[in-house]
Amino acid sequence: MTIRDMQNEILRLKKQNDILILAHSYQRREVVEVADFTGDSYALACRVANSAQKNVLMCGVRFMAETINILSPEKHVFLANENAGCPMAEQLETEELAALKARYPHAAVAAYINTTAALKTMADVCVTSSSAVKILSQIPEKEILFVPDINLGQFVEKSLPEKKFYFAHGGCPTHLRAGERDVEEARRVHPNALLLAHPECRPCVSAAADYVGSTSGIMDYAKNSVEKEFIIGTDNSIVEHLQYECPEKRFYPLSKDFECHNMRLTTLFDVYAACLGERSELVLDEKIRLAAKRSIDRMIALGG
Repeated sequence: MTIRDMQNEILRLKKQNDILILAHSYQRREVVEVADFTGDSYALACRVANSAQKNVLMCGVRFMAETINILSPEKHVFLANENAGCPMAEQLETEELAALKARYPHAAVAAYINTTAALKTMADVCVTSSSAVKILSQIPEKEILFVPDINLGQFVEKSLPEKKFYFAHGGCPTHLRAGERDVEEARRVHPNALLLAHPECRPCVSAAADYVGSTSGIMDYAKNSVEKEFIIGTDNSIVEHLQYECPEKRFYPLSKDFECHNMRLTTLFDVYAACLGERSELVLDEKIRLAAKRSIDRMIALGG
């Protein structure tokens, strides 16, 4: 079976079996091409509520499937590759967060959407990379414990000097792989290119960027810009996707090491097997689901 043959079979099976396929932007190109929607994790979860399909296949990592179950419990949710996790989402344990909350008792806990459902149950509000500044500027608390990504947290902190921030010293292993030398080399080789970076990058990368934003923000900026060359400071799958979507422009990776191994776990065959019914449904304990939903509901109420 060729890639095209398998893609065609997936398109047939998803219609036959009433499956909505969601693909995070960091997925392989051949997976993105069979998805109904592609984008950032929270935006994908929001798509589910208005979908007609009763089954949802998440091509991404576990916390993304959890978020879908939290917001749309009436749907049957499946993860294309059940071993695909997120090191950042899983690096902080509930016991560690409890200790941090005890250390900073007056701080509101702001949990990045890239966290497990268990951690979300202990948060006061959830945020995304694109909504964090807006959401945290509106909450009444003056002290904020931001978990788990210190790089995103410090990026937000610069925009909210009136707030006092505390951090868990976590972060995305993929985005931590590039530093100042990578920026200097990329600028040297591509002097006419703009640097577009994700706020999960190291502060030295964000500070040097021409634009800092979410994955979708980076893609939209590149598509709408009159400029023709871009250095992409996030997962290298975005370089590939933009090359297909904007063939008249040129895109370069900030680092050859910007590869999320967990995102790469999902193959087109995984999607095919899931459409055949060879995956287990992801269902959270109802108490955990409802407790985790509170922090997301607060984000939604604040315009997230």
